[in-house]
Amino acid sequence: MRNNENIADLVNVQPDFIGFIFYEASNRNVTEIPNVEIPNTIKRVGVFVDKKIEFITKKVTDFKLDYIQLHGDETPEFCQELKRNNRKIIKAFNISEGFDFEQLKSYEDYCDYFLFDAFGEKAGGNGITFNWELLDNYKGETPFLLSGGIDETMTEEIKRINHPQFVGVDINSGFEIASALKNIEKIKQFSDELRS
Repeated sequence: MRNNENIADLVNVQPDFIGFIFYEASNRNVTEIPNVEIPNTIKRVGVFVDKKIEFITKKVTDFKLDYIQLHGDETPEFCQELKRNNRKIIKAFNISEGFDFEQLKSYEDYCDYFLFDAFGEKAGGNGITFNWELLDNYKGETPFLLSGGIDETMTEEIKRINHPQFVGVDINSGFEIASALKNIEKIKQFSDELRS
């Protein structure tokens, strides 16, 4: 997100996280620090795609980020390097038929969450879902967030996911009025239904 008024309205819905995308190829790319009071109960997440440690570190400081979400081809060693300063890491993986969940074992020590997204042309933000039955193949211990084309019609389907490590959803394009501008009423309704 990047619009001050839109962020302020979302704060009233009290999501667990608010995301800021630092990826020039994205039409949601953030360049200016929002001038909005975000309470400590809502964590700020910076989304990065194959960026250098120095770039990420500067954004963490400038935007007071609580979490670093890595959406590229970052290695376990890269996550380990970032984790050294007690940073919280979310590592995203694009899931499709035949995805090898075993490869996540080498990331587990360095990631606080995994994010399972759909496989698409872009690193993220493709607005498509994947076959959620594939989640049964994940046997790891790291909790995960579900992403990829989620919209307000999916609450009942989401509630039926019965995986011990499933802890939440990452929403974006399904709730947008325009790039980086969210439909707050739609998010509130979705949130209320999911939490009920």
